Parts: sequence; structure tokens; C-alpha cells
Amino acid sequence: MRADLGTFAHGQFRTDYEDRPDPHRLRERRLARAREAMADRGLDALLCWKDENVRYLTGLRAQIIAGKSALLNGCLLLPDRAPVLLASGGEVQRARVVMPWIEEIHAVPIMEARGLVRGAVEHTLRPILERHGLTRGRLGLDESGYCLVEALRELLPELELCDGDAAMQAARLIKLPEEVALMEEASAIAEAVTRAAIEAVAPGVRETDVVAEAMRTLFRLGGEYAHVMTPFVASGEHMSPPNRIASDKIIREGDLVFIDIGAQWGGYFSDIGRTVICGRPHRRQQEVYTAVHEALQEAIRAMVPGNTNDDVAAAVRGAAARHGLADHFISLFIGHGVGMGSNEPPYIGEDLPGAETVVLREGMTFAVEPLIWVPGVRGGGGVRLEDTILVSPGGGRPLTRLGFDERLLI
Repeated sequence: MRADLGTFAHGQFRTDYEDRPDPHRLRERRLARAREAMADRGLDALLCWKDENVRYLTGLRAQIIAGKSALLNGCLLLPDRAPVLLASGGEVQRARVVMPWIEEIHAVPIMEARGLVRGAVEHTLRPILERHGLTRGRLGLDESGYCLVEALRELLPELELCDGDAAMQAARLIKLPEEVALMEEASAIAEAVTRAAIEAVAPGVRETDVVAEAMRTLFRLGGEYAHVMTPFVASGEHMSPPNRIASDKIIREGDLVFIDIGAQWGGYFSDIGRTVICGRPHRRQQEVYTAVHEALQEAIRAMVPGNTNDDVAAAVRGAAARHGLADHFISLFIGHGVGMGSNEPPYIGEDLPGAETVVLREGMTFAVEPLIWVPGVRGGGGVRLEDTILVSPGGGRPLTRLGFDERLLI
């Protein structure tokens, strides 16, 4: 493997003049990791429905219907055979033509109507499991409607259903060099998307106008999705507190404007957020922005193997405290894992019950996104800055490179 693989965005084309990430080799390495995680948890097979897990195991890039994630396409991972693809009817014929590495493909309905789900278990899933001697095994399940669980228990009563998502999270936790290279490519697109949005900011422009320019750039450059299905552009008082959808609000002179859209490419996400000023800032806006910028830099420095997610959160909160803003964070985590999932464990700065302390390991990737807001500031006093960061021995390496608004730094 080349030493520089994963250190920069190589480009999107298949080429004969440069060695770039091989998607077929990467898929085999991902399968090996998933099988290892499956075995570590004593599972005989994995039945996955989450979009990112199906993509991770099979390479399926499917049509996604809004609101139907984890109900459209599935994958049955066996210990010693190619994954079995359970595809929405509209994908089956295409998959048989363009995905020759999948040996077995079956059509399934949208896994929501109780009768159709039971029929899929009775006529598709049960025969597959019987054929492989798995009707009495331990089957890991990542996500599904409860009617699927009921049908599995009724029609396969000796099958033990277990948590399969934990195995997939473990497989996806540490990124392979090829995965980092694809995230670098997604980051290059995300930067261009964010730059297009920033350049659209002007007095008299609506938040939705900014989104339109950004999304045009996303699809022009081959991006698959935005990081968030509802692109986040909030201006002025819409960031105090944050209004997390773009609206018809008109951007005005003196407004802070936050942009969080990101990009997916090759199955991997890059998450980036920038706050800019429309016109000239006033002092309070600069104070908040500088505190958030310092908090992000402190987080990056803390993202070394051996530190914990709690250490990173403490670094962020410490920077805010030095600016007298420790009590002004949004009530949300400070960072989250990112990769084939747009938002995945582990989390940084999660305060809700059950939050886990996780030791950072080289190859983990996070989106770190401190957001501080101060009410009552003319033109808005809310700032978020966000980068996708790779845990590295010398400190975190930002995969997103877009600069910051120097007018807001003091």
C-alpha cells in the first residue's frame, strides 16, 4: 500500500497514471473487518438495514426515499460467503448488472407494511437462513421496524436476535487509509460547497438562496448527498438560538451567517461548518467567534491517541470559559463520529445519561462543532465552526481545510 494513501484528495476519476484507492479492494477489507467484529461478538450472521451499513458491506448506492431510511435495502452477512443483498424492487435489475461481486440478490418490499414484511421473512429470509444452517444461530440485527422483529421471532423461533449495530460500529470505527482518502475527497467537495454558499451571502439574499448555490455545487462536483438532509443556513438572530433549517429570512448587513451542508462522496461523509459576517462585525460578534475558533483549535490539539473524548470536550469548554462563555453552548454534543455514517458514535461532549468515555485511537474520525450563542445581540450572537478531523499521533489532522473569516477574529 502506498505511504501517501489517505493523505490527500487524489481526484474522482479512474486513471492509468496514478494509483488511487481501489474500491473493490476496500470493499473486501471492510468485509473482513465486519466479519471479525461479528465473530468477536459471537454472532453467526448479521442482518443490516441501515443505509450506511448496507453500503459498507455491499457497495450499494441506492435511491433513498426521504423518511424511509433502514426500510428500503438490506444485507445478510454470512461468515464465509459474499453478502446477500436484499434490495428494493427498483434496485434489483440494476444491481445484477453493475454489481457482479454480489452473488445473490433478492427483491424485498419497503419493510413497513406488516403483511409484506412477514412475507419477506417467510419466503425470502427464512429459506436463506435454512440453506445456510442458521435457523438456530445468533443473528445480529442493526435497525428495523418492530414488525420485522415480530416476524423473525414467529417464523424462526429458535433464532436468537442480538444487537448487530454494535458490531458494525466497531468495524467502522477505525478508518482504513483508503477510507481516509475518500473522506479527503468528500472534504474537497464539502469545502467547495461551503465556499459557494459563502460567496452567495449578501444583503437582500435569502437563506434559501444560499442553500441553492451550495447544492448546485454539491451535485456539479459529483456529491451524493449533503451531510444534513435539511441544509443548515441560519443568519442573524436565527443563530440565537440556532434555527437549524434554511428559511425565507433575508440576510442583512451585519448578520452573522452560519453554513452547515457538507458532502458525501464514494459513500463517505465530510462535515464542515463555517460562520461568516455579512458586511462588518461588531465587537460582541468578534468575541463570540474568537472563543469558538479557539475552542475548535484546542479540540484539534487534544485529538491524540490515548486521550479520551472527555479530554477533547474539556479542552473545548476550557477555551470557552477563558472567554466567559462556558454557559452559552447549545444543548447538543460538541462532536460526533463521521465516516460512512453522517453522524455516528462515539460522541464528544454528550451530557445526556449513558454517555460513554472512549479512548481515542489513531484512525478515528470526528466532526467537531462547538456552537456558542449569546442572546440579544443585534445581527446575531451565535457562532459554530466545524471541521472533520482525523485522530493522529501529532494531534488531530483536519481533513477539511477551508479558512475562517479573519474579520471576526480578534
